Amino acid sequence: MKQSRTQGQFVLRAPYEPAGDQPAAVDALTRGLEEGMPHQTLLGATGTGKTFTVANVIARVQKPTLVIAHNKTLAAQLAQEYQEFFPENAVHYFVSYYDFYQPEAYMPITDTYIEKEAMINKEIERLRHASTQALLTRRDVIVVASVSCIYGLGSPEEYEKVHLRVDVGSARQRTDLVRELVRIHFTRTGADLTPGLFRARGTMLEVMPVNERVIYRMTLEGGRVSRIEELDAVTREIRHELPTLFLFPAKHFITPENERKRALHDIADELKEQLDRFKREEKVLEYERLKRRTNHDMALIREVGYCNGIENYSRHFDGRKAGEPPHTLLSYFPHTATGEPDFLTVIDESHVTIPQLAGMYAGDRSRKKTLVEHGFRLPSAIDNRPLRFEEFESRVGPRIYTSATPAEYERSHSAEAGQVVEQIIRPTGLVDPELIIRPIVSDTSYPGQVKDLIRETHVTVEAGERVLATTLTKKMAEDLSEFLKEQGIRAEYLHSDIKTIERIEILSNFRRGTFDVLVGVNLLREGLDMPEVSLVGILDADKEGFLRSETSLIQTIGRAARNVHGRVILYADTVTPSLRAAIDETERRRTIQLAYNKKHKITPKTIKKAISDITEQLRTEHTRAVDTLMDIDKERYRKKPKTVIKEKLKQMNEAVQRLDFETAAILRDEIRLLEETGVDKMREKKRK
Repeated sequence: MKQSRTQGQFVLRAPYEPAGDQPAAVDALTRGLEEGMPHQTLLGATGTGKTFTVANVIARVQKPTLVIAHNKTLAAQLAQEYQEFFPENAVHYFVSYYDFYQPEAYMPITDTYIEKEAMINKEIERLRHASTQALLTRRDVIVVASVSCIYGLGSPEEYEKVHLRVDVGSARQRTDLVRELVRIHFTRTGADLTPGLFRARGTMLEVMPVNERVIYRMTLEGGRVSRIEELDAVTREIRHELPTLFLFPAKHFITPENERKRALHDIADELKEQLDRFKREEKVLEYERLKRRTNHDMALIREVGYCNGIENYSRHFDGRKAGEPPHTLLSYFPHTATGEPDFLTVIDESHVTIPQLAGMYAGDRSRKKTLVEHGFRLPSAIDNRPLRFEEFESRVGPRIYTSATPAEYERSHSAEAGQVVEQIIRPTGLVDPELIIRPIVSDTSYPGQVKDLIRETHVTVEAGERVLATTLTKKMAEDLSEFLKEQGIRAEYLHSDIKTIERIEILSNFRRGTFDVLVGVNLLREGLDMPEVSLVGILDADKEGFLRSETSLIQTIGRAARNVHGRVILYADTVTPSLRAAIDETERRRTIQLAYNKKHKITPKTIKKAISDITEQLRTEHTRAVDTLMDIDKERYRKKPKTVIKEKLKQMNEAVQRLDFETAAILRDEIRLLEETGVDKMREKKRK
């Protein structure tokens, strides 16, 4: 059953109107889309409000929009901003759902096989389902995604086709509903409900969908569905009754039973062909390895419908030919009757994101090819892959590239088939930061870059503002952070080894003032919006290379452009070509900005930005409920700890007896936190 997309309108909500260069940029970009320009570049200096400009363009053209960012942290920040601009529309966050991912690999030189290892973040997986379901049911959708949007995803046609619809009054048997839920990959449980699980109790079935944290309860009487209710996932209060329940599958990869049989037949044929090849080439070890592994996988798929690494057989399940690209998130966006993409694509920080999109395929293919040659995988595993860059280009419509430092790709394509729109003036009147060059090495009159940074940090922190420091390596970032702590400075480090959610929380705590100095490497450059930062220290600024290129230096300098007191100290013993180019471009922009402010009599003001992040959404309703109870019961516990614990234990046991596992779990976690509070107080008394 094909679901038609509702024709919702994008409604932009903002407490301010476009200002500075923004009105002209919005007009130019909108005109370019109306004229059919496939490529446009928004060359916007850091802090000029490129996201707000794009939001205005989306509101004007009224098209579903894909925004691609080059890392999860930036994607989270952009998703939060678009949600604030479009609170009545569907704004979603789609990134890789792995907190940790070690891909399967083989290193022939050392004969080392590395098993695939992954830790899936269930909340991010839920948000991915929310994204795809929104795209299939409405048009007023913005999806902010990382480059994971070009990786394989199940067929949208099968995902949409294999669904469950239940109407009040329809003839249904309990056992039939249980089978149908299992058919669309929901799992039965007797304990707490989480996304993708269902529970059968007497004449009632309760299910939690994968895209939202609510419970749907179906009551059956006399072989018919008598009632469908939507319940709060925590309090279990009935929100309202529904005439119809529509459930999408609990997994993106959906294969009907008849297709599974065909896929197994195709896998067996490919296995025979590859084994014959190994036999001709006298590769005995590879022959036995592939035969044993593939037969084991096929047996599991035949019996339970799944095996570890099943995605490596995706070409057979999809019915694709060798070399054909997989379905991706792009397949879920709307297309015209002739198959043309009917959505807008915004590539944020394009000078970094475009190379990432272009480089994914080659790295994946190289790893898979080695696995195939040594008998760990069938050749079809190579087709479980990201899109080639030219495939990506053919699957998106008009593009807007946003960057303070656009690269050759964006500039050349926009010059040939579009336009470059410059946005240098900030609505706040802020100008690019003052640049100061100081030496790296110490001498009799100068303490060296680290001690000078510490001295400047004390001055900045005393003024109530914060500091960013960039180093060349992760180890240097960690060491500098520890050294600053030893000097009495509240500091933390941030780099790519830190998990997604933790990275976002660190940035939010930095803005809140939980600590004063954030030390990082490359992760600090693009798109981090932190107006509290008034000082950026770039250590070893004269070390030519990727981290100290013209583009990198301009991006790093831009981190201080949102504060009226913004300064950047470049620690360098020589002025390299990259350093000279970055200094010249910054001074060019400062000259234009100062002239504009003088002409319009503008006094610059530091950007005021609410401190919020998408981690608030990633906190579960369960956690919020526990926190609420803690706030209520902490004072009572302080006065009568034993009494409160007894009450809570009784309530928890009563909840278990009536099979109310959600309430029982909330009470269990509250008891644990209350007891931890008591232990902490006892330790404090002993210390005193």
